[in-house]
Amino acid sequence: MTHADYALTQAHIVDTLAGEIVTGQAVVIRDGRVAALMPEADLPAEMTQVSLEGRYLSPGLIDCHAHCFIGGFDDGTSVLPSELTARAGMHLKGMLMRGFTTVRDAGGADQGHRAAVEKGVFTGPRLFVSGRILSQTGGHGDHRGRADTCHCSAEIGGTSVIADGVDAVRKAVRENARQGVDQIKIMAGGGVSSPGDKLIHPQYSMEELYAIVDETERCGRYVLSHVYSDLGIQRAVTAGVRTIEHGNFLTAETAALMAEKGAHLVPTLITYEADGKYGMDFGWSPENAEKNAEVLASGLDSLRVAQAAGVNIGYGTDLCWSPKRYQGDGLMIHQEVCGPAEALRHVTINNAKVVRMEGQIGQITAGAHADLLVVEANPFDDLACFGQHDNKLVSVLQAGRTVRDDTGLLAQA
Repeated sequence: MTHADYALTQAHIVDTLAGEIVTGQAVVIRDGRVAALMPEADLPAEMTQVSLEGRYLSPGLIDCHAHCFIGGFDDGTSVLPSELTARAGMHLKGMLMRGFTTVRDAGGADQGHRAAVEKGVFTGPRLFVSGRILSQTGGHGDHRGRADTCHCSAEIGGTSVIADGVDAVRKAVRENARQGVDQIKIMAGGGVSSPGDKLIHPQYSMEELYAIVDETERCGRYVLSHVYSDLGIQRAVTAGVRTIEHGNFLTAETAALMAEKGAHLVPTLITYEADGKYGMDFGWSPENAEKNAEVLASGLDSLRVAQAAGVNIGYGTDLCWSPKRYQGDGLMIHQEVCGPAEALRHVTINNAKVVRMEGQIGQITAGAHADLLVVEANPFDDLACFGQHDNKLVSVLQAGRTVRDDTGLLAQA
């Protein structure tokens, strides 16, 4: 498609704000944005019109915890960054074709990946990058084996940097900012895949956490933190961390603190289901599998607790090693707790708040980016329409331009 004005007509428009389907309105697109919604009868006669023939028109989806740079369990030890970046192009295209028109990469992807998308070298979603993840020694970002005593490098596997102490974490933030990241990712607690920690152990001292947040905010970014334990979440939010990733062991008391501080929760529930299925095949130890089972069992509770406290709940996938085709399946987990309309908000308008693009993405309103999906089912009935098994997505528009069109209808514009 060109950037000339055109209008999408005869669509059932998915209003994520109101949780309603709007009909009889045309979506006018100009220069990559939604210029207006107006009655179809009021369209200028000379304007190009594309009928969607009664299909559903949804805003593009947003994944706020994706990994395009990571694709295999042994990537950090056996695969060079050049190959990882080549794979990233494939992963990014897949995400866009699945309807994820905006993605926040939660570690590994850097400004070069974002630039490759912006310049058209890669086909992919709008990308927010975190660069190298900050981890303490022995923390979730330190994937050296227990017998590995090498201290020759603070960089681990192309995705993490080990930084201990206030001066070191400040320098790590500054280096990431110098390289053009959009946000700073830290490990504030143990994780499923790391060999040297436990899920319940909080990581980084309060002095280090405060220093990270201070340094990050002074350069106009914000901090997102991997953390599972309730104590770890409390400490991170108290220090000013803006988004909590995973958060499976969240309690009502800590959720209230998050709401008070305006912190966001980005659950990543689909990865535990997928990793539980594939983990032992790609190299997990029994300890990894036990950790995964523990976080899987508590995932839905964290959603309920956060929702009751009024925390802004986003949507993430964290599919590092399991197939990324599971990316849309997590929506069916969310809708178990809150229903399809609210779960769709998690992956659209709520995630837009997380990436600080509220009103610009995740909704079909005048002034928003024309990132749009054509679906042959009503998402408010069942978000399985975005999953891998009962998928009903047929077209993807990115900034008003067609990047996927199974119907052939959009060729008219």
